Amino acid sequence: MRAVVRPLSLPADRRVLVISDIHGNLPFLKGLLKKVQFSTDDILLVLGDILEKSTGGLDTLRYLMDLRRTHTLFFLQGNCENVTLDFLNGAWPDQAAAQYGNFWGEKCAWVSMAHQAGVDVSDPKAFPAARQAIEALFPEELAFLRAMPTILLHEHYLFVHGGVPREHHLETLSARACMKNDAFLDQGHRFQRWVVVGHWPVTLYHPDIPSAKPLLLPDRHIASIDGGCTLKADGQLNALILPREPGGAFSYRAYDGFPVMTALASQAPSPDPLNIRWGHSALEVLSLGEEFSRCRHLETGRELDILTDYLRQGPQGTYCLDSTDYLLPVTAGERLAVVRRTSRGALAKKDGVTGWYLGPLGEG
Repeated sequence: MRAVVRPLSLPADRRVLVISDIHGNLPFLKGLLKKVQFSTDDILLVLGDILEKSTGGLDTLRYLMDLRRTHTLFFLQGNCENVTLDFLNGAWPDQAAAQYGNFWGEKCAWVSMAHQAGVDVSDPKAFPAARQAIEALFPEELAFLRAMPTILLHEHYLFVHGGVPREHHLETLSARACMKNDAFLDQGHRFQRWVVVGHWPVTLYHPDIPSAKPLLLPDRHIASIDGGCTLKADGQLNALILPREPGGAFSYRAYDGFPVMTALASQAPSPDPLNIRWGHSALEVLSLGEEFSRCRHLETGRELDILTDYLRQGPQGTYCLDSTDYLLPVTAGERLAVVRRTSRGALAKKDGVTGWYLGPLGEG
């Protein structure tokens, strides 16, 4: 299937916000829109992945569908919207669809739809009945998903969920390759327009200091904005705010829902931090502890303490959820978003950057 490209006009007198990869986290979406004081004067672009990875996908989709009745919104299809459409079109082999659906359960939109339609989809034999029931019960939602384009093309911007290899002949590109374009920034592309993408959590680009804030590359005209909402324990939902004039400065706001507390002591940053992230997280456990475990990170050979309940077992051995040994630079009196408190200190965030704060905390 080829990419669907639609022209986009953005009035100069209106604020334009761009978000991506909500993954069914309706509280984060509402929290972010409240934080940015989203109004009917604004324009909101949603770059896909409204669905999947959480049980709130359908509620989030319906919330945005209702919001567009009173506000100006534009949407792109992400690979996670395509999951539902591919299932309904029979694009997946039944066994692959069954494996995906059984793994994600109610966090998968088409599984949730099937269950609401009264069809158990644990067995592929039920798929034909499930497809028919979903089409009958969710016509408005499915029409909305199917109407989403792959690319929105503006004079100064190209919006796409995953990424593109070029700015010309876009209609000849594979739609799926535009939506699921992993590690897009590592491909070396440069553009004349600003290409704004989601899909790949930006923290995956940082081997040292974990950061979830939008990653802007002015020399290449790329903005990557996926803050790891829902997928990461310290994730956030970002809103990139486009400059009012071409060539102006971007800004952003973010929402992560964590409690805010005040640092009561200063702390210097650690000099050589490590960001253990998806795809680079294989470990050897040296000493298993109740709260922390001493581990060796296989890729770098570094030894560090990992939260024990972040450890996982996979087909290739032990790995962990995103972890770091980074100590945040903190000045007494600064406010920190607290991801988790432990006996050794707090895993915290400051301006989208995650690290450890070992000092005392006071009420926010």
